Amino acid sequence: MNYDKFLNKLYNLQDLKYKRFQSKLISSDKLIGVRTPDLKRIAKIIAKENYLEFFRLNRHTIYEENLVHGLILGYLKLDYIKLKPLIDEFLPFIDNWAVCDLTVSNLKIYKKNETKDKCFNDIKKYIESSNPWINRFGYTLLLNYFIEDKYIDIVLKLCNKRSDFYYVKMAISWLISICYIKFKNKTINYLKNCNLDNWTYNKAIQKIIESNRVSSEDKIVLKGMKKK
Repeated sequence: MNYDKFLNKLYNLQDLKYKRFQSKLISSDKLIGVRTPDLKRIAKIIAKENYLEFFRLNRHTIYEENLVHGLILGYLKLDYIKLKPLIDEFLPFIDNWAVCDLTVSNLKIYKKNETKDKCFNDIKKYIESSNPWINRFGYTLLLNYFIEDKYIDIVLKLCNKRSDFYYVKMAISWLISICYIKFKNKTINYLKNCNLDNWTYNKAIQKIIESNRVSSEDKIVLKGMKKK
């Protein structure tokens, strides 16, 4: 693989207007300005070729390099045992919410029932990591793939981790709001007995209230549950 050709391809796809927009969203100017569908097309091609060489050459200095790396993981035809080391090698390069969340949404291997039990303990380790971006990665995996009857009780317990990192707190509140949509009674009971800090607790309730899938009556009850 010629890594310079890869970078030249990115610059040929540059959209300066999109770059200005995206740099505000991710609070960074370390990006070229390539739209996500283009990055996905590139990631699919590399996943079919020598992706290990790409991982080795990747300089991880700009947003697009990191995102293509993360997206490739979702296109690889590997079982979880072989994919997990590649995921773990990538995690330290996550440095913004977009790379985290787009990578997770592309990791469809977590949808497979035979994978879920194998990887659930690994997700717990991500949440226990000292790296807050890896924490967010774990919570976003739960949000995308594990809000179901078999895991809901454990998922809610895992939300009790306290963090001072804004993007972890937001991930937890977002996760709780979706838990409420799918498991209303369990989530209400959790909120009544949880160990969340007040900010995350109130943000979770705010996100639930903002949902169009919550009744007006329930929103009134939830407003009354907010902490001062």
